[in-house]
Amino acid sequence: MTQSHPINKKINENAFEMIKLISFLLMTCLLAFGKTNANAKPTIYTIGDSTVKNGRGDGSGGLWGWGDPLVQFFDTSRVEVENHALGGTSSRTFRTKGLWQPVLERLQPGDYVLMQFGHNDAGPINDDFRARGTIKGVGDESEEIDNLLTGEHEVVHSYGWYLRQYIQEAKAKGAIPVVMSPIPRNSWKDGRVPRNDQSYGLWAKEVALAEGVEFINLNEKMASAMEKLGEAQVTGNLFFEHDHTHTSAKGAVLAAALIVEGLREAENCPLKDFLLENPTINFPEKKKVFLIGDSTVAGGSGEIVGWGRELPAFFDSSRVETINKARGGRSSRTFLYEGLWDELVPQLGRGDFVLMQFGHNDGGNIDKAKYRGSLRGTGNETQEVTREDGSKETVHTYGWYMKKYIADAQAKGAIPIVVSMIPRNRWKDGKVERASDSYGKWAREVAEQTGAFFIDLNEAVAAEYEAMGAEAVSAFFPDDHTHTNSAGALLNAKILAQQIARIKECPLRGAVSVSGQSH
Repeated sequence: MTQSHPINKKINENAFEMIKLISFLLMTCLLAFGKTNANAKPTIYTIGDSTVKNGRGDGSGGLWGWGDPLVQFFDTSRVEVENHALGGTSSRTFRTKGLWQPVLERLQPGDYVLMQFGHNDAGPINDDFRARGTIKGVGDESEEIDNLLTGEHEVVHSYGWYLRQYIQEAKAKGAIPVVMSPIPRNSWKDGRVPRNDQSYGLWAKEVALAEGVEFINLNEKMASAMEKLGEAQVTGNLFFEHDHTHTSAKGAVLAAALIVEGLREAENCPLKDFLLENPTINFPEKKKVFLIGDSTVAGGSGEIVGWGRELPAFFDSSRVETINKARGGRSSRTFLYEGLWDELVPQLGRGDFVLMQFGHNDGGNIDKAKYRGSLRGTGNETQEVTREDGSKETVHTYGWYMKKYIADAQAKGAIPIVVSMIPRNRWKDGKVERASDSYGKWAREVAEQTGAFFIDLNEAVAAEYEAMGAEAVSAFFPDDHTHTNSAGALLNAKILAQQIARIKECPLRGAVSVSGQSH
């Protein structure tokens, strides 16, 4: 047996130690990677303009981008979908406004970036209004400007240059880009929808091919689908008559379905592995709007109509279902005492709404028939009442009952909206009598104390009545000074819808169609 030379032995020992060290470092990296990514899901990021995400993505005005329904086509137990598009942006301003950087910083290997730009790239390169245009084409031309809108010096590039930056930067992070051509506008000529295959659709395709990434010709796919339906079926269905660029919910679903079709056709895009085989598309998710209150809210009968009967006409019926649980003769007290509220609570779901208006009957008898009066104010005072049948009832303040409705709704994940009672047809010196020192005031206080939304319908309707004049308003009240006919109810419902639409933080505003024509 030969002995190894001492030098060789030392070399072997050093090599062995080096191998152990490398193995240790590799194992450490693998373990660290496993700890942080064992349960991580890839994320699909969508970037683009308002045809990808309209407004806040809440369907305001019935308009949606395709990035919102897209999530329903994917197995979300295996992949996340995040819509980062913003209306009004171009391939240029999505970068300059700082919208791309947060997405880029979050990108992980195996994530996806779906991009669609072009609708706004044709605008002016430099003006004091939007300054969002890009140089046409895919070349390396550039233009130096002093931006009239931002006041900053800027180098503006071509549409294709900006797309290349998104693609290359996403790739550098290990993400997988997918490029879409812009959806078509609802413009028709001789029974056909004009394509953009000689402009932004063409340039998007050229960039995708040059960069070796998937391209989905969404413009062609959707234009063809629209032509199969015909202009009469598209307008008012996939697009609304007043807007030829932004899709309705149905139009957004069609665009998303065509993107999915394109992903399935793609040969080298693993994103299709996350698609559901038979997705159930429920978009937009319909929420319930429950109404509680007295006869001025209830549907009514004959000539007497509450605003709750007319309110659904001012909502997008594809987004919300209005359920009127108001009942004539009830106060904030009796609606609870009679079990009407307890019947409703189990029906509430997360994201539903409860509009509540009480006050007209709360000033009635507390301890005599009809036993519907509540204590004044919003405090915790109580009064024990013995009813005609000998039973005992603890009566609370108007505010206490309202707070209970709010708390119960919030506990179910529903969104309460407190509405002050409509004014009575009572006038003094040319002014309508307000409830601003009583139930209107207490309704506001309750909303503020509980974090509920508040609408001062009492004030808004009174102001409208005064603008119309007492004689015109009298036609709304056929029998008394409290209850309206259908015309009065319609006016009150319209004013309420307008007030809801003005609350920027309220999700229900997106479902309001103040024109009274539901989509």
